[in-house]
Amino acid sequence: MTHAAIEHPAGAGILGRTAELSRLVELLDAVHGTGPQVLVLTGEPGAGKSTLVDRAADEGRARGMRVLRVRGSEAESGLGLSGVHQLLHPLLPGRTLAGRQRETLQRAFGTAAGEEALDQLSLCLSVLALVDEAAARQPLLLVVDDAQWLDLGSVDVLGFLARRLEGTPAVLLLAAREEAVPARFDRDFPHVTVGPLSRAAAGLLLDAQPAPPRGRARTQILQQAAGNPLALIELSRALALGRTGTLQDGAAALPLTARLEKLFAADLPGLPAATREALLLVAAAGTGSLADLLRAAPSTDVVEALAPAERAGLVRVADGQVLLRHPLVRSAVYQAASFPERRKAHLALAAALADQPDRRAWHLAAAATDRDADVADALAESAERARARGGHAAAAAALERAAELTPTPDLRARRLLQASQAAMFAGHPQWVGEMSGRVGGLTEDPRLRGEALLLGGWALGVTLRHDEAVGLLLGVAEAAAASAPDLALGTLSTAATSVYNSGAPFHRAELERIGALIEGADDPAALAWYRAVIDPHGQRARLVPLMEHALAAMSDESLGDLTALGGTTWILDETEQAVRILGRTMDVLRRAGSAGTNATVMQALALALYESGSWTAAESAAQDAFWMATEGGADNVTVGSCLLQATLRALRGDHAGARAQAAEAVRGVDLRRSLSLQVRHRYAVGTAAFVAGDHADAYEQLRATFTRDYRPAPVHYHASAYCLGDLAAAAVRAGRTDDARTVVDAVEEGLGPDRSPRLAAVLHRATALLSDSEDAERHFRAALAGSAVDCWPFEKALAHLEFGEWLRRRRRSAEARPHLGAALECFERLDARPWADRAASELRAAGAPAAGAAAVAVSELTAQERQIAELAAQGLTNRDIAARLYLSPRTVGYHLHKVFPKLGIRARAQLRDALSKDQPG
Repeated sequence: MTHAAIEHPAGAGILGRTAELSRLVELLDAVHGTGPQVLVLTGEPGAGKSTLVDRAADEGRARGMRVLRVRGSEAESGLGLSGVHQLLHPLLPGRTLAGRQRETLQRAFGTAAGEEALDQLSLCLSVLALVDEAAARQPLLLVVDDAQWLDLGSVDVLGFLARRLEGTPAVLLLAAREEAVPARFDRDFPHVTVGPLSRAAAGLLLDAQPAPPRGRARTQILQQAAGNPLALIELSRALALGRTGTLQDGAAALPLTARLEKLFAADLPGLPAATREALLLVAAAGTGSLADLLRAAPSTDVVEALAPAERAGLVRVADGQVLLRHPLVRSAVYQAASFPERRKAHLALAAALADQPDRRAWHLAAAATDRDADVADALAESAERARARGGHAAAAAALERAAELTPTPDLRARRLLQASQAAMFAGHPQWVGEMSGRVGGLTEDPRLRGEALLLGGWALGVTLRHDEAVGLLLGVAEAAAASAPDLALGTLSTAATSVYNSGAPFHRAELERIGALIEGADDPAALAWYRAVIDPHGQRARLVPLMEHALAAMSDESLGDLTALGGTTWILDETEQAVRILGRTMDVLRRAGSAGTNATVMQALALALYESGSWTAAESAAQDAFWMATEGGADNVTVGSCLLQATLRALRGDHAGARAQAAEAVRGVDLRRSLSLQVRHRYAVGTAAFVAGDHADAYEQLRATFTRDYRPAPVHYHASAYCLGDLAAAAVRAGRTDDARTVVDAVEEGLGPDRSPRLAAVLHRATALLSDSEDAERHFRAALAGSAVDCWPFEKALAHLEFGEWLRRRRRSAEARPHLGAALECFERLDARPWADRAASELRAAGAPAAGAAAVAVSELTAQERQIAELAAQGLTNRDIAARLYLSPRTVGYHLHKVFPKLGIRARAQLRDALSKDQPG
């Protein structure tokens, strides 16, 4: 029996180890002779090798295997055969073995005496016989952890055994530190290196802790842990205890717990004083330049002083660099020193770095004992240089430290405000909230206080505290409406995002009321955005001219214009414009290094790409948005990007995975305070239920996007309306058409007459599906009429499919086939497997001929290969395709290189014909 995968849901203790878990499954499968029967896990201390070993042991037991384990011990590494004895002890004395073999084992393990010297070969053969005999009764999983501390005799025996497992129902899993794999296992067996976790997986692991770190401290933990799971857990624990300091560059200095000290700092106390002093210079310097260290300590032979540390494995000196084994070694060295020692090191480095003003300023700040205007000015100048390079996080850190060292309260407030702005662009909402909240206590200037409240409101909104954000921001806007209209309008534009996400009618009414108080502000993009948020469906006729005016005035380099108009075009169903503008926004943000708004804009781009039918690019954008948001603590994006990924999984047929991901996304989130996310969650779960064939649950989930009132209304004033078509489709299969008709009629009556082409098509599709008369045909045709609906290919394909099914049931198969064929082509391009299968089945029932060889060839293309091939067939260059799909031109060329042989063609000009042969007849 072959197991496809080890399940590892969130919270099970293993994150980001899919590849490693897959290799463990292959090893366990090999007990039946299907592959290599030995696997060596390597990795640095704390990487999670033991966790993986435990998981393999649990899975082995679940499969009915007998698990034998040994863990190497440094204290027993000198005891001959202690490791193999611990491993095989449960099998002893081996009563069914031949007498000579049993005697050999008894002598080897000290339970019997003998006059002759013990023969090594006889011992190895006896161990092999013991394992063979036990495996014949029950398959064995032999597990060796911390193998670097096994005694040499045990290593020899296990090496002999590992080479002779073929034909025996037994497998061996051995784990060791990567720099200390036992000699018998370092080359001849498959290895899997357990490397650092990805930033996204590391962020998820932090979120799983009892007190998940937030804000800037979160980023510092991610940097210092460098993907080491144990370090992530232990540093989070240290932060929860409230013990933090500051390194020379403003980073949080998190004290090492006892476990981390044992792993990364155990050798420090035994090093010579000169070595510890040189190591402190390395830690304080923050970079590994040997030349800097030599200038800072001209009277010391730094290279010679570092030699004991290099022998201990703490550093490596090569090519003019001093490289620390792990970032936590730096923390350990720095924290082990006293303040006078650290101050001396920083002053020495500042003197040596006179030609590097940024680094010199930080070292002087680290050595400061009181407020110092000169050092504060130097840091502020450093922040300006960092910001010009796009280093917003560095600028924020420098400005925050500059504020701490600034003697004058008013200037301190200005620098804190500037630091908050930089932190916003760097993507740290909690940090923004912390710093902006301190500004009001330093100044009475209403403008400064208002701008600080604006930043605080932005931070609240990004972290799902929409009610607080709206209350704060609308108060600032109302207070500034007469005296500072530009500030008031900018504040309303920021508030509009939280108003949309909240979905509360009162917030929209307040947004409209306060907007009417503002006169004289000149920001067409902000005006279009906040007004579009108020009533995008009912006021579309008035909003489109506002949007067009703002687009005409838009600056292609203005982040404010681009962000506001990206949202405006998306909310008004100008989806192609939204993709273009949001894509342009991302280009500007990447150049500016502004990770803060990257996450929110990237999520908006992912939604627009999804709606426009670019599902592969949408999934990639959603994943990028997720890790950006996870690192920065932007909870609104963390949840939303996961829900979009869950929706895409459901649409592609993975209904179980979609349900699990959607449930995990909203765990601990109060969706009543974020109605937009509530509707998107219901849609993802409803789509998964529909794909699974549970139409009753699908209907209930989609029905929950509308109220249960006598006259049902959208739960979210904008997002709910797009669920109507799928609500109707589920209702037909669940026998709930009367209830669904009540919803559709009520919502349609509440919408304005000037609907977007997309919303009009959704309503026509829903009405057609729920119609009992021949009037359905008119609505189906209206849903498909014109080229405007081509912007939403999946929704159009659904209408084609359902119209084709309707026609076929009325024995109009010839008319049905073109619609079913168009639907199938779109579903296959999107890799919407459940719908593609349904369309193909309907096509066969409608009498369509079987697909030919060309169709088979095209079906072998992946979704991304198909998308790239179609764009190339339209005449786009690799660079054009790369820009549209957010890939590199090299990646596009790589995919086309694989497409040509699959389609049996040699030239780009043949693509159109090869792809057109796949069109159903």
